[in-house]
Amino acid sequence: MTKLTLGTHPFLLGFEQLERLVERTAKSGNEGYPPYNIEQTSERSYRITLAVAGFSESDLSITVEDSSLVIRGRQKDENEGRIFLHRGIAARQFQRSFVLADGVEVGEASMENGLLHVDLTRKVPETVVQTIKIKRSE
Repeated sequence: MTKLTLGTHPFLLGFEQLERLVERTAKSGNEGYPPYNIEQTSERSYRITLAVAGFSESDLSITVEDSSLVIRGRQKDENEGRIFLHRGIAARQFQRSFVLADGVEVGEASMENGLLHVDLTRKVPETVVQTIKIKRSE
């Protein structure tokens, strides 16, 4: 018995990329830091919120790379000359990736009370009907 995968199912033509995308997402290595929420804010819009306490806007970068939203954080080490008796707040860097579906666009980003908000919208594709002529074989 042959096991059918998404990319080899006979009714799903051209979905090999989706299978690779699922594999890439599973291997992305996103750790639990920083914690985040994803909420649906309307029928076609979403908001990703990351808890980035201690980071300033200049410590963060938001890019879209190969259909992925990538958010990176790197704090500058300003601890020279400081003596910590206890250091429980780590200044660690992070990279968090989110795979974007076709038609999802990244809107604006904002910071509020240690939370980074990134707004996304999903464009509704136009319905296209195409008629294919059948050639007569002679």
